Amino acid sequence: MKKLLSIVFIMFTITLLSGCGVEKQSASLMEKILKNDKLVVGVKFDAKPFGYKDSDGELKGFDIDLAKKIAKNILGDENKIEFVQVTPSSRILTLTSGKVDMIVATMSITPQRKHVVNFSTPYYVAGQALMTPIKSDIQGLTDLKDKKVIVVLGSTAERNIKHYSPRAIVQGYKSTGEAYNALKRGYGDAFTTDDTILAGIVMDDPTMKILSKRYTQEPYAIAFRMEEESDSLRHNVNHIIEHMRDSGELNRLKNKWLPFD
Repeated sequence: MKKLLSIVFIMFTITLLSGCGVEKQSASLMEKILKNDKLVVGVKFDAKPFGYKDSDGELKGFDIDLAKKIAKNILGDENKIEFVQVTPSSRILTLTSGKVDMIVATMSITPQRKHVVNFSTPYYVAGQALMTPIKSDIQGLTDLKDKKVIVVLGSTAERNIKHYSPRAIVQGYKSTGEAYNALKRGYGDAFTTDDTILAGIVMDDPTMKILSKRYTQEPYAIAFRMEEESDSLRHNVNHIIEHMRDSGELNRLKNKWLPFD
């Protein structure tokens, strides 16, 4: 019954969009998802507590649960979903090349990204922070002059640290895991990215600490291809997110995965 109601709402949205002058092509991605009975989503595999593989190889996290709830609302079953691994440097290409239907991977809304992808309404607001070894003397951005600061290539942190600490020596790595390992091995003095991602690392590693200052606000949203074909999917996902917000379901996800926030 729930799946039937979801499909009815989806078809209503498609009809509404068509009535507003949107070509029939705009519904084709939703039709493909319904026909294939599967949603394909790009997620991170190494960004605890948002998207990561546990010791048994099972994908878990805030983004994983959110994607499953979207699949359940659209297809009536949270397991009718295929996860594809992405990194900050690969996720936009993975989306625009058509390998996934959407990206749910701690992706912040930025003016630059809005030129190449469409975003859903935000589902979480993070902030960028610094992580250092617990014995480090670094206390904030002003201490980063001539220090080696590690970033993930393609992340907003890469651009922001150059703005806030122009005299820091920025070192880029392809993934969160590689960046963290570089800091552990002493290849850098600090690692900067979203506080939520750093919190997942510190949960498992007491030799690291997160500095208290947050120097940005990072609204996370789901990314879609910038084409009419994806419009109906984006509209439906926005409806699902707003319903989850109003019902308290988004807050329950936050409390489940980020109880320290």
